[in-house]
Amino acid sequence: MIDKMIKANKDCMGCHACKNVCPTQCIIMTPDEEGFLYPKVEYSLCVKCKKCISVCPIINKARIVNNPQAYAAINKDEQIRLSSSSGGIFTLLAENAIKDDGVVFGAGYSEKFEVAHKSVEKIEELCELRGSKYVQSKIGNSYKLAKDFLDSGRKVLFSGTPCQIAGLNSYLNRSYENLITQDFICHGVPSPIAWRKYIEYRETKAESKVSQVEFRNKDKGWKQFSVSFIFENDIGYSKNLNEDLYMRAFLKDLCLRPSCYDCEFKTLNRQSDLTLADFWGIEKVLPEMDDDKGTSLIIVNNKKGQEVFNSISGNMKFKEVDINEAVKYNSAAIKSVNYNPKRKEFLSALNTMPFNKLVDKYCDESFVVKFKRRARRVIKNALK
Repeated sequence: MIDKMIKANKDCMGCHACKNVCPTQCIIMTPDEEGFLYPKVEYSLCVKCKKCISVCPIINKARIVNNPQAYAAINKDEQIRLSSSSGGIFTLLAENAIKDDGVVFGAGYSEKFEVAHKSVEKIEELCELRGSKYVQSKIGNSYKLAKDFLDSGRKVLFSGTPCQIAGLNSYLNRSYENLITQDFICHGVPSPIAWRKYIEYRETKAESKVSQVEFRNKDKGWKQFSVSFIFENDIGYSKNLNEDLYMRAFLKDLCLRPSCYDCEFKTLNRQSDLTLADFWGIEKVLPEMDDDKGTSLIIVNNKKGQEVFNSISGNMKFKEVDINEAVKYNSAAIKSVNYNPKRKEFLSALNTMPFNKLVDKYCDESFVVKFKRRARRVIKNALK
């Protein structure tokens, strides 16, 4: 079955389509030593229906040809924009769906700050899904739940990585007029174990449990966002993306899922209706839309995506841009990251080294970078 068909971990994205379709629930998504989930079949329960194989988007590749349109966009609601990762467009899509008696699926945190997909049906609950989470989100039974809502006639907005949207489409195996799919330009998904080890490290330093996490705090600007934590003892932590330990490992591509280094879904021929991203390079493409508070790139992939875009256009400031110019500064849309040869060593040492020492060892920096970092720290302390 599926665990024998997908023989190499580098082929499986962990989309959960096989688990969701299994009629006997004999497929368990099991973490490997790096923390990534892979299907494992309990053969005593398997009826050999091969549905798990038929829905795998890697085995059964979809052929999509789009004529995408690209836009720079900003939510007119300044408060929502500032609390969002980029321009606040996801919230517009989600509010629009909920106001039409819809349900929104996206990545949220558990009580232990693990990342998993969940559904919300109230606008006031959207804060649970807003903002980037640099961890692979566990789909669980979200595809099944989405199908139940769709079959009952409810509108569904499903937000996820490109491979998760491919998994959803493959699982559903038909088009739904009441389904809107939205993916994003994905760098790659890091190991849940790496994330858990980092949380444990931060909690040890603060001598308290985490109560709030924000990967994209824009207090110091959108382009140089900070990773911030608040702990139960009211201690706070905030570091620039280039100084935060976890983000340093992420940006060095040390802890990504094996499939991310050769991702089949990095293309402009996407399976989603809409693609959202930070509009990196906006200061060069459209400087008049850059105030360092966050600007979104919206890629409209098909007719349904254009209809949804039109329905929210009154609530945002936007301008169409050349798709090639947009992708020029957002190469992750079409290009996988390079494999870091230190990756395996880094992940193997997660359980044996303190997180800070691990990152310092495998994210070794040049003297110039270290000097600049220390200089910034000295200047910051002098200005206090």
